[in-house]
Amino acid sequence: MFTGIVAAVGTIRSVTPLAGGFDAGVHLEIDAGGLPLADVGLGDSISINGACMTVVAKTDAAFSVDVSRESLNCTVGLDAPGEVNLEKALTLAERLGGHLVSGHVDGLGQVHRFAEVGESWELVIDAPRDLAKFLAFKGSVVVNGVSLTVNRVEDIGAADGAAACCRFSINLIPHTIAVTTLKHLAAGKKVNLEIDLIARYVERMLAATKLVG
Repeated sequence: MFTGIVAAVGTIRSVTPLAGGFDAGVHLEIDAGGLPLADVGLGDSISINGACMTVVAKTDAAFSVDVSRESLNCTVGLDAPGEVNLEKALTLAERLGGHLVSGHVDGLGQVHRFAEVGESWELVIDAPRDLAKFLAFKGSVVVNGVSLTVNRVEDIGAADGAAACCRFSINLIPHTIAVTTLKHLAAGKKVNLEIDLIARYVERMLAATKLVG
């Protein structure tokens, strides 16, 4: 489990195909970028751009993970060198500064708008239509591993060849821009999305109730 509070911005230094080739997945070597690794062991989990990955090797300042083809197909930002948001798994001794995050990407969103508004930034994302029921005003969502609060939600119908989507807006304060990779976003870029864990269970309970009824 994670909180969605980014602890450091690391850098994917190398991307190497696994033994079966790129169709099998890739091996990533990641510079931890200041993320303390002394308490991280082989087999531990680290969130990379919102995707939970298992540490398979480490040094004092870097670590490696293997990413399956399935994970690559469901995420963005894990197939090429570049900056990534990092967070170690949550312990029971830590504050829950964001919200409960599983590190399982539910879908890919696309940035509709990213612009400075006063001292903050407005981030508008088009999410897949099937995630619409999980997005709510003042609810939580994870974007590239960052726990954020939804300020506005709008369901958009299909038009001019574009698929129907759920468009939601987020306000990013200067601190969030400074300490995460969200500063690099632009209209048209894809992002990893994880819906709220509680919303996921509520949806399942309602669906089960309908089946029993």
